[in-house]
Amino acid sequence: MIRYNGKLYFTAKDVCSRLEISKKTLYNWEKNGLIQPAIRDWRNWRLFTEEDIINLARFIEAKKSGDHSLER
Repeated sequence: MIRYNGKLYFTAKDVCSRLEISKKTLYNWEKNGLIQPAIRDWRNWRLFTEEDIINLARFIEAKKSGDHSLER
């Protein structure tokens, strides 16, 4: 976790650890437009909010259940 512009964010490493996915998977989903691009900090690191993590968890559950309605 880091603070950026006064807000608490999670790094891609934090998110991937929490959701048990690889960074490669996360980056591919973003690259292919399956998930919203993360905001970036001054180092160009991806930053995620708690809400972003919740939405990613929903996306993962939908993929597991075969529901592709959340995909673009």
